[in-house]
Amino acid sequence: MAEVRISVYLPPDIDPTTAPVAFGERALPKLNEELQAAELLTRQRALMALCHLLHDPEDVFQAVRLGFMESLKNLLNDEDPTVRQKTTEIFCIMAGHNIGRDAILRSDIITMSHLLDDPVDICRKNMHQTYEMLSELPAGAAALVEAGLVSQLVRKLESELDEIQEVILDTLHFCLQADASQALGAGAVAILKTKLSHPLVSIRRKAACALMEICVPLEGKESVCRAEVIPLLVQLLDDGDAEVRANVAGALMYITITTQGKYAALHSGVIPKLLALVKDSQSKIRLNCLKALTTLAETPEGRKLLLQDVSLIEGCLEDSSEAVRRAASIAVNVIQWKP
Repeated sequence: MAEVRISVYLPPDIDPTTAPVAFGERALPKLNEELQAAELLTRQRALMALCHLLHDPEDVFQAVRLGFMESLKNLLNDEDPTVRQKTTEIFCIMAGHNIGRDAILRSDIITMSHLLDDPVDICRKNMHQTYEMLSELPAGAAALVEAGLVSQLVRKLESELDEIQEVILDTLHFCLQADASQALGAGAVAILKTKLSHPLVSIRRKAACALMEICVPLEGKESVCRAEVIPLLVQLLDDGDAEVRANVAGALMYITITTQGKYAALHSGVIPKLLALVKDSQSKIRLNCLKALTTLAETPEGRKLLLQDVSLIEGCLEDSSEAVRRAASIAVNVIQWKP
């Protein structure tokens, strides 16, 4: 005769590491109460459950409305590394939604940069990813600059893991568009110069992009010339990665606006390398190279060299890209100008 056996194991769809979620409108308020519990396991399980829920923008909205930001902010100072890890992960998830980004910017969580020194790697990575997503908004980039975080991010490039350095460089890319003075004051040019020789192509690519942004203001152009970065940029025009070549050509395009930058680039032998790239398969590379050649042609020495190969640039007048055709026309006019 058959008999009933009750298993000692939980059903397969129940995760013992997460808190049970209450039904309906009571779900989030109950989790908020558990986040403030004195028992460590209760806080951990509530955070695990919350991580799953906040992928839904509606739950993010409700969490902000119910005051979760204050509870989560307190947990960033928790002694338990798992609590800090899951809390920073929640902020990373929230930063992926407009509602969450706005809530983070309205709070003072953005100033809690002590997490960037956390001994747990994943906590630091989560905070850096949160900052990176915030920086994609103009208001977020401005808030990071205003909070004085750019200097700290620059210094972290010297000590962080490679995968975190990539996130930092992405954040700096947006922050430098808002204001480059703080990064320049923190010695960003010297640090970015070392990253241009990094074995990882992704770091070289993003370092060249950040350097291009830092060269937009006059102070940045002068700093790059003083740090003797131009010879290295000229070498990188031969890099195997197209994005690196495009960003390097863009940096040279900005640097050569100044007289000091023009002659530093000319003395580094930049013209033959730029001419070799005007037929590159990437239109962005062709465009940046033509613009750099145009500024170099404003010097008598540059014009003399380019007159010998002006036919290469004239070949770009039939380019498939309208922007490239326009840049080639301007370059030819400047090269062939006579006083």
